[in-house]
Amino acid sequence: MDKKVAKCAVGCLATGLMVFAGTTTFATEAKPLATETAENYPVAGLSFSFGDATGVQQTFAAAAEETSVSEKEIEQTAAVSEYANLAIAQVNDYVNIRSTASEEGEILGKLYNNSAANVLEEENGWYKIQSGSVTGYVKCEFVVRDNAELAAQVRTRIGRVTTETLRVRKEASTESGIMDLVPGGEDLIVKDESIPGWVGVVVGDKMGYVSTEFVELRSQYVQAESREEEAARLKAEEEARKKAAAQAAAARQRAAARTSSTGSRSQSYTAPTGGSGASVANFALQFVGNPYVYGGSSLTNGTDCSGFVMSVYSNFGVGLPHSSGAQRGCGYGVSVGEAQPGDIMCYSGHVGIYIGNGQMVHASTSRTGIIVSGIGSPIAVRRILS
Repeated sequence: MDKKVAKCAVGCLATGLMVFAGTTTFATEAKPLATETAENYPVAGLSFSFGDATGVQQTFAAAAEETSVSEKEIEQTAAVSEYANLAIAQVNDYVNIRSTASEEGEILGKLYNNSAANVLEEENGWYKIQSGSVTGYVKCEFVVRDNAELAAQVRTRIGRVTTETLRVRKEASTESGIMDLVPGGEDLIVKDESIPGWVGVVVGDKMGYVSTEFVELRSQYVQAESREEEAARLKAEEEARKKAAAQAAAARQRAAARTSSTGSRSQSYTAPTGGSGASVANFALQFVGNPYVYGGSSLTNGTDCSGFVMSVYSNFGVGLPHSSGAQRGCGYGVSVGEAQPGDIMCYSGHVGIYIGNGQMVHASTSRTGIIVSGIGSPIAVRRILS
């Protein structure tokens, strides 16, 4: 074989390309084969020489390195994309969202402290934002933008169960014991994402681990409230307070009538007094130590978590459903930081009654019965009585 033909063949093989042509053409027409452009062979936008196999290999090695760097850049971009154009309010209470980039603009809603919004554009010291159902303007000085550290602090990580029944394990291993079972569709608060393939989630007042294969992870932020939404919330809260106060007063009258007719109470527990959340908490504490019974609702003979909350509140004339999920929709929501005694602490498949100082009373398990423990990380806090 002609030396030039052999040399060219080596170059072609080094690039992984196959060229079909007559031997005579390769032998006599060496010049056109000396350099081929990326236009003819568009490999990573490069031009290379078929005449030098070593050079081709070096060129492709460089291309691979460039591609590797590009992929890293893409990964880094994806990692921060969640926080791109994310603005978080840093104020004492709230910042007004206005219709125009001016203090003269109409107030459309409120962005409360640590609430988040998407930045749409910037205009003369104002951000146009979208948060919840509100789109408007806030002053740049009242929000922090594109700050991954702050965003990670104020967000809540949620894992939605995507399998029929999820096993929550004590440790991040399939060999670890099962701590609890959670039905499909439930949302769990995620507290630990440091172990590949696993996340630490809160169930009741404990943390266990679940495989990431069976949960869909997302970040949740508190968003703005429109003027209409605020008015509706305040109205609902006032109506709930009035209704609860009336029910509590009626319950006290019924309890007094029963005591008067029998001369004594059938149980050695103090009757409910007052109509406040603190009264509910104090009443509930009397039953600590009583048994847990799945599906039960007896404060003395056995109850489950939602039955406990339901039965305690029934003594104050408040009717609640016998379901932890349904109780999560009762009353009105407050933040964990605003929790007061009597509030219902809601978890995935569990509820308890807040008693103050970061603690709650609840029907925990068949082993422990009704106990007092720390609140951990509730999914929601619902207020029934003020």
